Amino acid sequence: MKFEASRAKALNQLNNFVDNNLAEYSKLRNFDFGPKNRTNISCLSPYITHGVINEQEVIQKALSKFSFSKNEKFIQEVLWRTYWKGWLELRPNVWTDYLVELNQIKNEFQDNQVYLSAIEGKTNIDCFNEWVNELKENNYLHNHTRMWLASIWIFTLELPWQLGAEFFMQHLYDGDAASNTLGWRWVAGVQTQGKHYLASEWNIKKFTNNRFKNIKLNENATPKISEKSYQIVKQDFNNPQNIEEKNLLIFENNLSFEITDFKDNNFKKIYLVSNKNGNRSIKLCEKLVKFKSLLIEDQEKRLKDQSINCQAIDISEITNIENCYGLYPTVGENLDFINSNNLKIDFLFRNLDQLAWQYCNKGFFNFKNYIPKIVSTFN
Repeated sequence: MKFEASRAKALNQLNNFVDNNLAEYSKLRNFDFGPKNRTNISCLSPYITHGVINEQEVIQKALSKFSFSKNEKFIQEVLWRTYWKGWLELRPNVWTDYLVELNQIKNEFQDNQVYLSAIEGKTNIDCFNEWVNELKENNYLHNHTRMWLASIWIFTLELPWQLGAEFFMQHLYDGDAASNTLGWRWVAGVQTQGKHYLASEWNIKKFTNNRFKNIKLNENATPKISEKSYQIVKQDFNNPQNIEEKNLLIFENNLSFEITDFKDNNFKKIYLVSNKNGNRSIKLCEKLVKFKSLLIEDQEKRLKDQSINCQAIDISEITNIENCYGLYPTVGENLDFINSNNLKIDFLFRNLDQLAWQYCNKGFFNFKNYIPKIVSTFN
């Protein structure tokens, strides 16, 4: 498996998947055939996460091949990420509290042998070890496998979910604050109170084509309990009425300006903002930092090819830039930097998010009812 850091490669991946493998997606998507055979899934998430291609492009391409009804499961999976982001936008304290809890737990577990064995892939559970090594090697895991790994981490190894979420964020090319944090909370049973995800030997064997042996798990664990509940915080996702000539900040989640809703607006200069480990609460592995850096370089080159005035900068430099808009970075490390430095930036929100996030006040099954409306609005 190799994710090349360019929009051209992302589009090739999208076109190849839709033309050759989309037809079988619903039937085969839950199978993990191993990192050398990923034809049953799209592997587009590292690009969608960084905005190199966007959800609308992916869905539009799929609909050019098959009808909505034939594409429904694929479209739902594409919009899960949009849903998680919207859910967290309405409850941003979930992220803030997670970082506080993580900080406390890290000190307690830094010398814990079970934890050290887990992150080194040296437990007595063969499949878990292989997945840990695959994560470090490829910076990617099949979605079903992420659920299995998280479940084993929490319920068999009895490690805090917060440390597992950090481990994923350190390595996943498609890691983002919403999908990652809320996904781990869901497996643990604190996202939907009392409902957890328990990995089982039969399920792992079935969906990996019996690739693994020695799968002894705790299959009777009870959900984790959290005393915290989060009320919806009313947010304003409206854009300024007139977008005048100002500078524009683009963060790592919107790295294809040419497909944004603001591509036809005139900006004095575009700043492509990288956030290296110095300003992050969760320190990323070197390969992930490099991947983000190369995606920014690819966007910079495409902008310069269009004679657009642009410059790549470190996030610490935005304190010196005045009179600017920012493509909204969403809840996470970049927004944390902006807020902690009391920077006043007028954010620009994607049309998709403005529409979809209003339906993220409840669970995904409620959100699912609005997917036809969301899709028809943009297609």
